[in-house]
Amino acid sequence: MICQECNQRPATLHFTNISNGDKTEMHLCERCAQEQGEMFMMNQGSGFSINNLLAGLLNMEPSFQTKKQEAFHQEHVLKCNHCSMTFPQFVKVGRFGCANCYETFKGQLPPIIRRLHSGNSTHMGKIPRRIGGNIRIQRNIANLKQVLSEHISKEEFEKAVEVRDQIRLLEKQLGDKRKGGE
Repeated sequence: MICQECNQRPATLHFTNISNGDKTEMHLCERCAQEQGEMFMMNQGSGFSINNLLAGLLNMEPSFQTKKQEAFHQEHVLKCNHCSMTFPQFVKVGRFGCANCYETFKGQLPPIIRRLHSGNSTHMGKIPRRIGGNIRIQRNIANLKQVLSEHISKEEFEKAVEVRDQIRLLEKQLGDKRKGGE
């Protein structure tokens, strides 16, 4: 899909706005999105902020809180001892102030990460499962070959034979997948 703004580069950011049953989509390349900044004008001139999106996804939009809750949170706000960022500031800005924030706010992060990543809270790799089968097998083979070399250099030949057999099995699987994909 091509960027709707410049009509030259591929669109990498896709926004959908549904208002009163009307669906509006906007597809922008990274450069056009950066040029427009964080505000994208969507549907009847209403502003759409990435920070507001994050806050809405986290269900932590300040407008959802009652005055009593706000007063309680202001008295008991957890603050990073290195950069003094508070968790409400993180929700508003959408990023932490320093590396220590991850440790300070680690108790608040798991539900957020699960919500943003469809229930997952552990890193599963950079390659999507549905398309990365061959790449995973190739990486696994490369890792096993390194382990095999280590076993041979240590003269652990029994372990080396086991690793060699694992490599052969994975190479066979990779060959079968390539034959099936052609």
